Amino acid sequence: MVDRRRRSVRTVLVAEALRVALAGSGRTDPTAGLDIVDLGGGTGGFAVPLAAEGHRVTVVDPSPDALASLERRASDEGVSDLVRGVQGDATELAALTGEGKADALLCHGVLEVVDDPAQALQAMASVLRPGGVLSLLVAQRNAVVLARALAGHLTEAHAALHDPDGRWGPNDPMPRRFDEAGVCALLDEAGLFVHTIHGVRTFADLVPAAFVDSEPGATEALAELERAASQHPVFRAIAPQLHILATLV
Repeated sequence: MVDRRRRSVRTVLVAEALRVALAGSGRTDPTAGLDIVDLGGGTGGFAVPLAAEGHRVTVVDPSPDALASLERRASDEGVSDLVRGVQGDATELAALTGEGKADALLCHGVLEVVDDPAQALQAMASVLRPGGVLSLLVAQRNAVVLARALAGHLTEAHAALHDPDGRWGPNDPMPRRFDEAGVCALLDEAGLFVHTIHGVRTFADLVPAAFVDSEPGATEALAELERAASQHPVFRAIAPQLHILATLV
């Protein structure tokens, strides 16, 4: 299990990049707050902090249990009036949130599990206003190839390298993974222009948890290393996840 501190390093770096993108989203009144859709946002790990900053967030998630937790979390943080939970998935997105109304849409860890990634991205594009921001977080193929090889599972590493969905075998729990070129091509087809790509968790999953927990300043040093390497093309290519920021053309 990924420990809490390493989890926070991963989340903070994605949140930082998202915050910068939202600040430049083109709204004439930056104090008015934005209309944001969080697809698959679950219990509100991103939605509630965004609401605390004054944004209006609609979380679309298929799990009623997750949405119930979201409601409690929003209430605890005093932002219930800014957070709305709706049960559904990517296929119902436009009907649930309206077309062309969102200033931003978050899709973190969802594109791997939808039936049709291209269709899902088209649905996401349909709910964004022109110039709206998409924050997309996806699992990357290269990282699992490297991980399986280092674990001594060479046949599985070879399978993941060549499998169309980046899977290492029938027991792989991840339905699909992406490479940078492939996911960027899907975004282009959906009419979304890629601005930045960050590698996520390049080192966070490798540094021993005991070190991060016990060494003074280790969490901050790990976060700074992740931040420095996140846009470096060599390290980005082996990151377990890619965080892509794009806008609707």
